[in-house]
Amino acid sequence: MVNERAVRVERRLSAILAADVAGYSRLMHNDEEATHTKLTALLTDAVAPAIAEHGGRIVKNTGDGFLAEFPSAVEAVRAAIQFQNRIKELTSDDPEAKRIAFRAGINIGDVIVEPNDIFGDGVNVAARLEGIAEPGSICISSTAYDQVRGKVGIEFADLGEQNLKNIALPVRAYAPQLSQTPSTVSFLNIIGGFSFGLRPPRRMRRTRTGLIMAFLLLMMGGGLGYWYIRGDEPQLLNHRLSIVVLPFTNLSNEPEQEYFAEGVADDLSADLSRLEDSFVIAPSTARAYKNVDPKRIRRELGVRYILDGSLRRTQSIVRINARLIDARTGAQIWSEGVDGEWSKSLQLQHVITGGLARRLDLELTNQESRDAEVARPNNPDAVDLTMRGWAVLNRPYSRQQLAQSSGLFERALQIDPGYPKALVGLADTLAMEVNYRWSDAPADKLRRAESAVDQVLSQFPSDAMAHFVKGEVQRAKGRNLDTAVGEYMAAIAINPSLAPAHGALGAAKIRVGRSAEAFVSLQMAVQLSPRDPLLSTWYFYVCHAHSHLAQYDEAIEWCSRSIAVNPFWIAYADLAAANALAGHEREAHAAVAELRRLRPNYTVGLWLQDGSAWSDNVVFLAEFQRLAEGLRKAGLPER
Repeated sequence: MVNERAVRVERRLSAILAADVAGYSRLMHNDEEATHTKLTALLTDAVAPAIAEHGGRIVKNTGDGFLAEFPSAVEAVRAAIQFQNRIKELTSDDPEAKRIAFRAGINIGDVIVEPNDIFGDGVNVAARLEGIAEPGSICISSTAYDQVRGKVGIEFADLGEQNLKNIALPVRAYAPQLSQTPSTVSFLNIIGGFSFGLRPPRRMRRTRTGLIMAFLLLMMGGGLGYWYIRGDEPQLLNHRLSIVVLPFTNLSNEPEQEYFAEGVADDLSADLSRLEDSFVIAPSTARAYKNVDPKRIRRELGVRYILDGSLRRTQSIVRINARLIDARTGAQIWSEGVDGEWSKSLQLQHVITGGLARRLDLELTNQESRDAEVARPNNPDAVDLTMRGWAVLNRPYSRQQLAQSSGLFERALQIDPGYPKALVGLADTLAMEVNYRWSDAPADKLRRAESAVDQVLSQFPSDAMAHFVKGEVQRAKGRNLDTAVGEYMAAIAINPSLAPAHGALGAAKIRVGRSAEAFVSLQMAVQLSPRDPLLSTWYFYVCHAHSHLAQYDEAIEWCSRSIAVNPFWIAYADLAAANALAGHEREAHAAVAELRRLRPNYTVGLWLQDGSAWSDNVVFLAEFQRLAEGLRKAGLPER
């Protein structure tokens, strides 16, 4: 009897939106044809565009509703708000007895993926939440609420623990407070200086101009968050990384490129909204501000940063230029140009937006860190210190750099012990210290790192960076590395543009004895962020994968590239071993000399000790032994 190999089930973490028509049976009983025609029109004119605009996909239609999947809860909620508002507009003149109203439920969960369906408890919870939502409104789970809180421009009321049909445990649910959305928020609330129960700051001033602006902006449908009026300018509360992505300018005057330019801007808005503490103006509002003076944008939208750019195609090459502007001064902070083949425009759009999002994350963090040092050099708060910690952590790794960043995160946590971004940053630094053998107490550091990141994931299970750092902690342990692989894949499922997660996934594949699989992930990391602070590290892992596969010429090439970007001790070890095993004796001795200069007491014994700490995989360890023989040939002392 032949044992068939089990088919691998594809799973991923998704934001799930389930929706149906309230009272559908009654509507169909009264007038089947009119109800079907109207429902089809609403799905086409209101639902499908909103879901597509926010990066989702309709998995399947269910007769009176649909099931949709999104990469983030923020985009799922924004899409639901958008299509609910549009449906209300399109049905406002219909008699109440014939009016179609959708109910929507949103949840985050791990799903089983098939070509035309998704399955799992996460889907079931979304469907049950839809059943308790009010017609024309939405109901979200606590896991979704943790991700959208403060990012979608509305406040949610806590409905408490709900016992849902066929769901084993109670689910805490939330619904928009007073059934208000950004386009229907009461003008009286704005005149009062606050909306959704937010108390206004003491120094708030109410002015006619500012009030009218805020009201008009809300009516335009932008996700504008919490507002108060100071002078004539509306201000965003608690969002230092507030940004608007303006439509990119098509310099080629070809209609198909206009759509591509608009798609790049929309995708960037979606990617930037995944950054922690970010607040991104909705694309529908951003389009009204193309070619508008930055100071006016600051005055009317209250954002800190503006991103705009242009697209130009020459024959088969398309070039995207982007620039980041300080909305307060109108000064350009940063610019970037990306080239690609027009024939691969769909793939190019993903790489461009992912790479720019990563670069913007780094630039925004560095800018906020610099601003905090100038504004509050002697009295920084937890956010200031965390920004500084990440600005340091985003540099190429060194022992001193990691010690400096961990010190900043520690200070931030003394002020706010539960601040998620500081907890994730501290966990990352501790894991890296162990991974690169710069720690004298690795077990203690990993216990603290795991505790910190688990604290964040218990509250925010869809935090991509937290999943990535959890993977780094697992990789540093050197045991059960498939767990690390799973965490990296979870991070990528939530945020496909998270370049460090792709790079780390490649590194983990080497340690689980699957070096041939590492190249795709490492190539994606480099493609997404070709000038990343981690670039030398990714180049080294390409070298390391080739070394493990006994492809020594390729290993020499990639380790040389890594060293050219940033000389790093371990790259010289692989370079020495690969040269020796390829018969390049002089180059091998030269590499050992550099290795011993950077780590004077390094030996073959330490190399083998490092290998056994990095992984317990038998394939990896056998390959590591072969490289140890290369180091002996290169002249590295045994002890």
